[in-house]
Amino acid sequence: MTEQDEQIENLTEIRNLMERSTRFISLSGLSGVSAGICALIGAAIAYRYFGYNAYFPNFYYHIFTEAEFIRMDFLQFLFTLSVGVLVSALGLGFLFTWRRTKQKGGSLWNSSTRRLLFHLAIPLVTGGLFCIILLLHGEVYMVAPTTLVFYGLALINASKYTLNDIQYLGISEIILGLIASVYVGYGLVFWAIGFGVLHIVYGTVMYFKYEK
Repeated sequence: MTEQDEQIENLTEIRNLMERSTRFISLSGLSGVSAGICALIGAAIAYRYFGYNAYFPNFYYHIFTEAEFIRMDFLQFLFTLSVGVLVSALGLGFLFTWRRTKQKGGSLWNSSTRRLLFHLAIPLVTGGLFCIILLLHGEVYMVAPTTLVFYGLALINASKYTLNDIQYLGISEIILGLIASVYVGYGLVFWAIGFGVLHIVYGTVMYFKYEK
Protein backbone atom coordinates (compact mmCIF):
# COMPACT_ATOMS: atom_id res chain seq x y z
CA MET A 1 0.00 0.00 0.00
CA THR A 2 1.43 3.37 -1.04
CA GLU A 3 1.51 6.37 1.23
CA GLN A 4 -1.21 8.03 -0.82
CA ASP A 5 -3.49 4.97 -0.52
CA GLU A 6 -2.91 4.90 3.23
CA GLN A 7 -3.85 8.56 3.53
CA ILE A 8 -7.04 7.99 1.54
CA GLU A 9 -7.93 5.03 3.75
CA ASN A 10 -7.35 7.11 6.89
CA LEU A 11 -9.51 9.92 5.55
CA THR A 12 -12.26 7.45 4.70
CA GLU A 13 -12.15 6.00 8.20
CA ILE A 14 -12.26 9.47 9.77
CA ARG A 15 -15.24 10.33 7.60
CA ASN A 16 -17.05 7.15 8.66
CA LEU A 17 -16.36 7.90 12.32
CA MET A 18 -17.71 11.43 11.93
CA GLU A 19 -20.81 10.10 10.17
CA ARG A 20 -21.48 7.61 12.95
CA SER A 21 -21.19 10.37 15.53
CA THR A 22 -23.64 12.69 13.76
CA ARG A 23 -26.03 10.26 12.05
CA PHE A 24 -28.09 7.35 13.28
CA ILE A 25 -27.10 4.79 10.64
CA SER A 26 -28.20 1.61 12.42
CA LEU A 27 -31.81 1.90 11.29
CA SER A 28 -32.76 -1.58 10.08
CA GLY A 29 -34.51 -2.15 6.77
CA LEU A 30 -36.49 -4.90 8.46
CA SER A 31 -38.03 -2.21 10.66
CA GLY A 32 -39.61 -0.68 7.57
CA VAL A 33 -40.78 -4.06 6.31
CA SER A 34 -42.37 -4.97 9.64
CA ALA A 35 -44.05 -1.55 9.92
CA GLY A 36 -45.48 -1.98 6.43
CA ILE A 37 -46.83 -5.43 7.23
CA CYS A 38 -48.47 -4.11 10.42
CA ALA A 39 -50.08 -1.29 8.41
CA LEU A 40 -51.44 -3.69 5.79
CA ILE A 41 -52.87 -5.96 8.49
CA GLY A 42 -54.51 -2.91 10.09
CA ALA A 43 -55.96 -1.81 6.75
CA ALA A 44 -57.33 -5.31 6.15
CA ILE A 45 -58.99 -5.34 9.58
CA ALA A 46 -60.51 -1.89 8.91
CA TYR A 47 -61.79 -3.04 5.52
CA ARG A 48 -63.37 -6.10 7.08
CA TYR A 49 -65.01 -3.94 9.75
CA PHE A 50 -66.33 -1.16 7.51
CA GLY A 51 -66.78 -3.14 4.30
CA TYR A 52 -66.98 -1.67 0.81
CA ASN A 53 -68.72 1.47 2.12
CA ALA A 54 -65.36 2.72 3.38
CA TYR A 55 -64.47 3.66 -0.20
CA PHE A 56 -67.13 6.34 -0.57
CA PRO A 57 -66.49 10.00 0.41
CA ASN A 58 -69.78 10.32 2.32
CA PHE A 59 -68.77 7.42 4.53
CA TYR A 60 -66.27 9.58 6.41
CA TYR A 61 -69.00 11.90 7.59
CA HIS A 62 -70.81 8.93 9.14
CA ILE A 63 -67.75 7.90 11.13
CA PHE A 64 -68.60 10.66 13.59
CA THR A 65 -72.25 11.47 12.97
CA GLU A 66 -75.22 9.57 11.71
CA ALA A 67 -78.74 10.81 12.30
CA GLU A 68 -77.23 13.47 14.59
CA PHE A 69 -75.63 11.20 17.14
CA ILE A 70 -71.96 10.38 17.62
CA ARG A 71 -70.81 7.01 16.32
CA MET A 72 -68.72 6.10 19.33
CA ASP A 73 -68.39 2.53 18.10
CA PHE A 74 -66.54 3.75 15.00
CA LEU A 75 -64.37 6.06 17.08
CA GLN A 76 -63.48 3.35 19.58
CA PHE A 77 -62.66 0.87 16.82
CA LEU A 78 -60.45 3.31 14.90
CA PHE A 79 -58.63 4.41 18.04
CA THR A 80 -58.01 0.83 19.20
CA LEU A 81 -56.86 -0.27 15.75
CA SER A 82 -54.55 2.73 15.32
CA VAL A 83 -52.93 2.22 18.71
CA GLY A 84 -52.51 -1.49 18.04
CA VAL A 85 -50.85 -0.93 14.67
CA LEU A 86 -48.63 1.84 16.05
CA VAL A 87 -47.47 -0.17 19.07
CA SER A 88 -46.80 -3.26 16.94
CA ALA A 89 -44.87 -1.30 14.30
CA LEU A 90 -42.79 0.60 16.88
CA GLY A 91 -42.11 -2.54 18.89
CA LEU A 92 -40.90 -4.55 15.90
CA GLY A 93 -38.98 -1.55 14.57
CA PHE A 94 -37.20 -1.14 17.89
CA LEU A 95 -36.40 -4.85 18.03
CA PHE A 96 -34.82 -5.04 14.57
CA THR A 97 -32.93 -1.75 14.98
CA TRP A 98 -31.67 -2.76 18.44
CA ARG A 99 -30.45 -6.06 17.02
CA ARG A 100 -28.58 -4.36 14.19
CA THR A 101 -27.06 -1.81 16.56
CA LYS A 102 -25.76 -4.60 18.80
CA GLN A 103 -24.32 -6.44 15.81
CA LYS A 104 -22.39 -3.31 14.85
CA GLY A 105 -21.23 -2.78 18.43
CA GLY A 106 -22.92 0.59 18.72
CA SER A 107 -25.28 2.28 21.15
CA LEU A 108 -28.98 2.63 20.44
CA TRP A 109 -29.48 5.72 22.62
CA ASN A 110 -26.97 8.48 21.91
CA SER A 111 -26.83 12.09 20.71
CA SER A 112 -27.49 11.15 17.07
CA THR A 113 -30.59 9.17 18.08
CA ARG A 114 -31.91 12.10 20.09
CA ARG A 115 -31.36 14.50 17.18
CA LEU A 116 -33.12 12.10 14.83
CA LEU A 117 -36.15 11.70 17.10
CA PHE A 118 -36.39 15.44 17.79
CA HIS A 119 -36.44 16.41 14.11
CA LEU A 120 -38.80 13.55 13.34
CA ALA A 121 -41.18 14.55 16.12
CA ILE A 122 -41.69 18.20 15.14
CA PRO A 123 -43.67 17.57 11.92
CA LEU A 124 -45.34 14.47 13.40
CA VAL A 125 -46.67 16.30 16.46
CA THR A 126 -47.72 19.27 14.32
CA GLY A 127 -49.50 16.97 11.90
CA GLY A 128 -51.20 15.10 14.73
CA LEU A 129 -52.51 18.33 16.26
CA PHE A 130 -53.68 19.51 12.86
CA CYS A 131 -55.56 16.23 12.35
CA ILE A 132 -57.32 16.76 15.69
CA ILE A 133 -58.35 20.24 14.50
CA LEU A 134 -59.69 18.73 11.27
CA LEU A 135 -61.73 16.22 13.29
CA LEU A 136 -63.13 18.97 15.49
CA HIS A 137 -64.35 20.76 12.36
CA GLY A 138 -65.78 17.57 10.89
CA GLU A 139 -63.28 17.38 8.02
CA VAL A 140 -62.73 13.66 8.55
CA TYR A 141 -62.01 12.91 4.91
CA MET A 142 -58.84 15.04 5.01
CA VAL A 143 -57.22 13.14 7.88
CA ALA A 144 -55.70 10.41 5.70
CA PRO A 145 -54.05 12.84 3.22
CA THR A 146 -52.84 15.03 6.09
CA THR A 147 -51.17 12.16 7.94
CA LEU A 148 -49.35 11.08 4.77
CA VAL A 149 -48.12 14.60 3.96
CA PHE A 150 -46.89 15.39 7.48
CA TYR A 151 -45.30 11.96 7.81
CA GLY A 152 -43.42 12.61 4.57
CA LEU A 153 -42.28 16.00 5.87
CA ALA A 154 -41.10 14.34 9.09
CA LEU A 155 -39.02 11.80 7.16
CA ILE A 156 -37.40 14.50 5.03
CA ASN A 157 -36.72 16.64 8.10
CA ALA A 158 -35.05 13.69 9.87
CA SER A 159 -33.14 12.39 6.83
CA LYS A 160 -30.08 14.56 7.55
CA TYR A 161 -29.63 12.69 10.83
CA THR A 162 -29.92 9.16 9.43
CA LEU A 163 -29.62 7.43 6.05
CA ASN A 164 -30.19 9.85 3.17
CA ASP A 165 -32.37 7.29 1.41
CA ILE A 166 -35.19 7.94 3.85
CA GLN A 167 -35.88 11.27 2.15
CA TYR A 168 -37.06 9.43 -0.97
CA LEU A 169 -39.63 7.62 1.14
CA GLY A 170 -40.65 11.01 2.53
CA ILE A 171 -41.09 12.52 -0.93
CA SER A 172 -43.17 9.52 -1.99
CA GLU A 173 -45.41 9.90 1.07
CA ILE A 174 -45.98 13.60 0.34
CA ILE A 175 -46.88 12.94 -3.30
CA LEU A 176 -49.23 10.15 -2.25
CA GLY A 177 -50.83 12.41 0.36
CA LEU A 178 -51.48 15.13 -2.21
CA ILE A 179 -53.09 12.60 -4.54
CA ALA A 180 -55.17 11.29 -1.63
CA SER A 181 -56.43 14.83 -0.96
CA VAL A 182 -58.01 14.77 -4.43
CA TYR A 183 -59.49 11.26 -4.20
CA VAL A 184 -60.83 11.63 -0.67
CA GLY A 185 -63.07 8.57 -0.90
CA TYR A 186 -60.09 6.25 -0.93
CA GLY A 187 -58.31 7.26 2.26
CA LEU A 188 -57.99 3.68 3.49
CA VAL A 189 -56.42 2.61 0.20
CA PHE A 190 -53.87 5.43 0.25
CA TRP A 191 -53.10 4.72 3.89
CA ALA A 192 -52.41 1.08 3.01
CA ILE A 193 -50.17 2.12 0.12
CA GLY A 194 -48.33 4.85 2.04
CA PHE A 195 -47.80 3.18 5.40
CA GLY A 196 -47.90 -0.38 4.09
CA VAL A 197 -46.58 -0.92 0.57
CA LEU A 198 -44.08 1.96 0.51
CA HIS A 199 -42.61 0.90 3.85
CA ILE A 200 -42.17 -2.66 2.65
CA VAL A 201 -40.51 -1.54 -0.60
CA TYR A 202 -38.25 0.94 1.22
CA GLY A 203 -37.33 -1.53 3.95
CA THR A 204 -36.52 -4.26 1.44
CA VAL A 205 -34.29 -1.95 -0.60
CA MET A 206 -32.48 -0.73 2.52
CA TYR A 207 -32.00 -4.26 3.80
CA PHE A 208 -30.33 -5.50 0.64
CA LYS A 209 -28.37 -2.26 0.21
CA TYR A 210 -26.90 -1.94 3.71
CA GLU A 211 -27.41 -5.23 5.58
CA LYS A 212 -26.73 -8.02 3.11
